[in-house]
Amino acid sequence: MSDINVTPFVDVMLVLLIIFMVTAPMMTHGVKVDTPQTTLKKMDVQEHAVVITIDASSRVSINNDQLSASEVRDRLPALLDVKRTREVYLKADKSLSYGLVMNVMAQIRDAGIEKIGMVTEPIPAQQDARR
Repeated sequence: MSDINVTPFVDVMLVLLIIFMVTAPMMTHGVKVDTPQTTLKKMDVQEHAVVITIDASSRVSINNDQLSASEVRDRLPALLDVKRTREVYLKADKSLSYGLVMNVMAQIRDAGIEKIGMVTEPIPAQQDARR
């Protein structure tokens, strides 16, 4: 009667588990944006939603593609399928001027996107209780 020795298999699986646990937090990419805080409740967002980010130095990011604020109208149709994309979410740093954010929103509309959602951060419970 011969048995399969599963000990090496379990050892390899545990090593792989540890490797993935250590490397998974390093795989997150993004742009650092300090969004404004509001008291609005969290809304449901589609799983595959497109987020357009404007960082503090006025750089626009769409799906890990960096471009300037003046290029959004021209390059957005090449980066997204604007006919199938119903809505996008705009995440802008709170230190930016209102005019710049409105300019980018207008360019998104001109590119063919009808619905634009604004991304904010909820106010922490401690600050909300003080108001």
